[in-house]
Amino acid sequence: MELLRVVAGRGHAAEVAVLAGSTDVVVRCADADTVLAVASWREALVSDIGVWLVVGDDYPAQLAARDVKTLAALVSLSRVVVEAASLVDQHADVLEALLTDDEVNFANDVATLRGAYNRPAPQLPIDLWRYREGQLVRRAHTLDLVRSESRAWGELSYFA
Repeated sequence: MELLRVVAGRGHAAEVAVLAGSTDVVVRCADADTVLAVASWREALVSDIGVWLVVGDDYPAQLAARDVKTLAALVSLSRVVVEAASLVDQHADVLEALLTDDEVNFANDVATLRGAYNRPAPQLPIDLWRYREGQLVRRAHTLDLVRSESRAWGELSYFA
């Protein structure tokens, strides 16, 4: 399995859409909010897409979960990568808990949720990856950063 991280500006929907048509892509927008940029690209996207979200104090996992659910209603969202300066597993656990229709009662080092709901759940399952020091981790799967390249419109990082 290979995942391609694309860091591109919001004006490069066509380039991202071409890549997403041939490989599994996760996008991080270089000059705008990633979720808003990908939502604005929905007409250009003809295949599924993923987003790379950086969570923390300024953008907590609870808000990221709301944004992921909203984006999943607009585009075919199949994967999310969570990056954090620290405690990435705890942030990802919060996001994952909130991607259901169930009442969430949950506490860890980054959040305490009591009687929380974040409905509706995405219609299609979303693969949640965690970024740790050059690796993407999802359950028993680990993908390593194997190469990076620059293009005039963005940066590409390949994980395999």
